Formats: sequence, C-alpha cells, structure tokens
Amino acid sequence: MWRKKAISMGLIAIMSVMAACGSTGDNKPAESAGGNATAPVKTNSPGETDKQVTITVWDKSPDDDVFKSVLDEIYAEFDATHPHIKVNHVASPPGTSVNEVFMTANAGGEGPDAFQNASFPDIRDWVKAGVAYDLSPYWNDYADKDQYLPSAMEQATIDGKVYGVPADMYLMGLMYRKDLYREAGLDPNSPPKDWEEFAEVSQKLTNTDKKQYGYALLGMDWADWFFEYYVWQAGGDLTTKNEDGTITLDFTKEPTVTALQYWHDLKWKYKVVQSNVAQNFDDNKQDFFQKRAAMMLGSSDMFGDFASNGVSLDDVGFSSLPVGPSGKAPSQVGGRYWIINPKSDKEKQDAAWEYIVYMNSKEVHDKLNTFRLDNGIMPNLLSPRKDVNPLEFTSNVPQDLVANVQKAAGDTQLEYALKSRLSPYIVPAIQKVLLTEKVDIAAELKDAEEKAQREVVGPYNAEIGK
Repeated sequence: MWRKKAISMGLIAIMSVMAACGSTGDNKPAESAGGNATAPVKTNSPGETDKQVTITVWDKSPDDDVFKSVLDEIYAEFDATHPHIKVNHVASPPGTSVNEVFMTANAGGEGPDAFQNASFPDIRDWVKAGVAYDLSPYWNDYADKDQYLPSAMEQATIDGKVYGVPADMYLMGLMYRKDLYREAGLDPNSPPKDWEEFAEVSQKLTNTDKKQYGYALLGMDWADWFFEYYVWQAGGDLTTKNEDGTITLDFTKEPTVTALQYWHDLKWKYKVVQSNVAQNFDDNKQDFFQKRAAMMLGSSDMFGDFASNGVSLDDVGFSSLPVGPSGKAPSQVGGRYWIINPKSDKEKQDAAWEYIVYMNSKEVHDKLNTFRLDNGIMPNLLSPRKDVNPLEFTSNVPQDLVANVQKAAGDTQLEYALKSRLSPYIVPAIQKVLLTEKVDIAAELKDAEEKAQREVVGPYNAEIGK
C-alpha cells in the first residue's frame, strides 16, 4: 500500500494539472521534444571546459522508427548548441533484453556513458551493483529539479542521493480493437469490467476460422510483468516490503494462486489466448496490429506504434483493467531513468549530464509532442515533468482515449519489490502452468517460492539486517 498511495497521489496531481491547462521495445529513445519549439540553450555543468569530449549513448533510432526524423533533428540541435560535446549515437547491442545487454557491457567495461533505460523497479539493484552514478552534485544545481513529480523521483532517490533522471513514465491498461468488437456484435464503448465478463467477451472475440483470438497473454520471460496485475486484482502482491526493509515472498498466498488459476483457465478452459503463450511481446503486438488478437495489455506510451503499423486510433480502445475478486484493478505505472556510467571519466560524466538535461528539457518534450500532433500520433498522457502538458497535443486523437487514460491514472501501483531478482523464479512457474493442462498450481508456486527464498530473499534480508 505504501507504494500504491505515493504513486497514485503523484499521478492524480499531474492529471489535475493537465485538466486545468487544457507518456517499445526496450531500446526506445527517451520520449521528449517538437515542431517549431526553440532549441534549449546550452547548460552549464560541473567541470565544463571548451575541450571537445566524446560520449557514447545507446539511443540511435532504427531506420523504420516513426520518430527518426524528429530525433535526428533534436540530436542536430544539441550538436549545434553544444559544440564541445560529440555524441556517438549507437543502437544497443543485440540480446534477450536491453537490461541484460547493458549489464554485460558494463561488466566488460564497454557500457555507454549515458543510458536511458534504467527502469523504475530495477534502478535500486543497479545502484547496488555499481552501474549507476550518484548524480546528487549535478541534481542539487539543476535548475529544473523541482519540475519533476515526486512519484517519478521516488525510486531513483536512495538514502537522500539521486541516481536517475526520469526520461518518461507510462500507465498500463487494457487495449482492444473496436473494429473486432463491432464484428462480434459487441459494444466498442463497453470493455469488460471484471474477470467473468472478460472471459465471456474473449470467447466472443475468438474465431478460429479467422485465426483470431480474444486476448494476447504474455507468457514469455517477462510473464510476471503482466501477471502481477492479476495478483493485485485478486487482492495481493508477489512480495511484501516490510517496514524494516526486508522482503516477504507471497508466491504461495491465495491471491497469487487465484490469479494463476485464472490465467490457466484463459488458456485451457476458455481457450481464448494465442496457441503459443510463450511468444514474445513484439509478436503479441503484431497480432494486435494485424487483427489476430482482439485485446492485449498496453501502455499509455504505445500509441505511436499504431501509426507506424497503419492502425487508426479510431479502431483502438483503452480502459482500466478488469477487476478481480478483490473488486479492484490498479493500473501499473512505470518508467525509465537516465543514468550515468560510474566508470566513465569525469569529463564524460559532465558531458553526459549536459546531454541528459537537454534531452529531458521541456523544449524537447514539447518538440516530440508537436511532432505527434502533426502526424496524428497520440502522445503519452503521462509526463514526469510538471511543466509538460501532453493534453495540449491531443486535438487530433479520439478524446475517449484521452479520458480513459486519465481515468486509469486514478488508481495505480508500482511493480512488486525485488522484481528483477525474483523474475527468474516466478516466471518458470507461470510458464509451466500455462503450458500444462493438468498441473498442480499451488505446488509449482511453492517450489518457486522455496527456491527464491533460499537463493535471493534469505540472503537479501540477512544483508538488510546487518
């Protein structure tokens, strides 16, 4: 509850500000910028000199990125206003996930000087691993530090020190194809409200003759990312963070068992999900874009993907998640931080800070949002900055999408504590349950919890107690 209350208050505050004024892949560039906005002025940073410094940043846009043109323009503006800094924009190396690639690169001394994909739930582990530099000396002199939502800074502030600058935020919800709803005789303005209705609607949207299924379920290596929402809906969480900082595992508690039983039912009882439940998230999205999947979970910063895949926003619905047995369905809120490599030399760290300040400026955020407005792309309605109002850039998108994202922001929660370390333990149990029709769900969760307790939580709690 401590996590839920803090983040919800921050989001309600930003939505109130928006209303009065009237956020893909792992390697997605930080979303911030647009149109005719004036380029940010060069900033001063500690240790700045006239000597040109070269830094490496993993933020090169792929050629098919719909934002490539505006990002290239933003990069050029930085070059023009910061001639003493040369930025080597490169794509992150290939791998299972950008996080794994980043950690591997850092271990080999090949990590970037600045990195924008440190996720909210991971940054504390990254600080402990020594891959996130203490930004406090920069932050304390940062003119815009008070423009960031407290909820966006919560995970990056550790023992009074700041280790990350929020690049973006997002909110999760249920996305559905309005066109497929109509074809199935369903009201496109009435998405399912609870688990029972969700199963019924999913069945109506499943048509094997058309190779169409109701719901794209996430059973790949990130399965716990979406599964935790169902645990929340059942009234629990995957872990409890105690007042003394220790962690209690909740894998075997009733809400987790209930949630996993429901996932098993979606696959084996209702038969409304894809045949390959372990396919990756990009395949899920492609099924949704190509009208093979009628519903999926998606984030408030995914709307740009629809334009680049030829999907009209008029055919897309967004709603809060269906409630479970608890009668509740908080939306997960997350985001990414910019961090600086502790192994980079001081000149590179200073230059990296200047680059982060530029890319996170209101001008750059507005520039990207203007580009979205000009190209019919819905902006991410959540911004970590108080002075950035995405609602100003929504005149060309369906207003029901805007209203429903705002509604979903009223009840939110951060991901479960110690997620990055515990994922390898809970995910195999989830996958086995999805892939096996006759399975003892409670036993699988018990095995996962015992192993996670022995190898992760026990040592973690012991260290906290020192």
